[in-house]
Amino acid sequence: MLRRRIIPCLDVSGGRVVKGVEFVNLRDCGEPVDAALRYAEQGADEICWLNITAGDEAWHKLLAQVADAGTRIDVPLTVGGGVSDEPHVRDLLGAGADKVSINSAALDRPELVAECAERHGSQCIVVAIDARKGPDGTWEAVASGGRRPTGRDAVAWAIEAVERGAGELLVTSMDQDGTQAGYAIDLYTRLLDAVDVPIIASGGASGPGDIADVLEAGVSAALAASIFHDAISTVEEVKDACRARNLPMR
Repeated sequence: MLRRRIIPCLDVSGGRVVKGVEFVNLRDCGEPVDAALRYAEQGADEICWLNITAGDEAWHKLLAQVADAGTRIDVPLTVGGGVSDEPHVRDLLGAGADKVSINSAALDRPELVAECAERHGSQCIVVAIDARKGPDGTWEAVASGGRRPTGRDAVAWAIEAVERGAGELLVTSMDQDGTQAGYAIDLYTRLLDAVDVPIIASGGASGPGDIADVLEAGVSAALAASIFHDAISTVEEVKDACRARNLPMR
């Protein structure tokens, strides 16, 4: 049985870690490289770094910070946010990222997934999907940090992304993001039935129990931010709680 992963998430804006609720009302949570080091020392299996600030200046600062982190932490680093073309992927991998996450640009031009997978390998390409639940119980993939509806079914988009070469999916329930109300288990159950690549669940962790719940549902990894930034739990405490449920952990 594959061992499950715990992935702290760093949402970075203006060179600082921030956290909000449902992608808004952001608050400052510190310096990203320091946070990455802290979580790596706690036993994180990976770090996910999502740049949420657009613009050339922010991009160059991001590359410099990723390069700094890459020389100082010894766990895999997935970086995304603002990735709009293959050269962005190349730049991030060159700076030290192990994997690159693509979100809105892939929705706008799905061919980008295949272009990046063919150039760099599917193992480097993570397609991120931000999903919002509709009144009829279906999930819509949304773009631009949740500000732009696409009308695309999130599960159907997940299937297409994998067919085009995505090696992993990072799926966030926008309704749960930052609420600490638990993960959207029904979303991940649908995805697990639809695709055969690793799925990272994101959005809603209030503590180790929520993370154990979503890992028990079958996803490969759980991503969390608030519980780590606010020192509600350490990575090792989360892993201990998961082991107590007989989940195989790294």
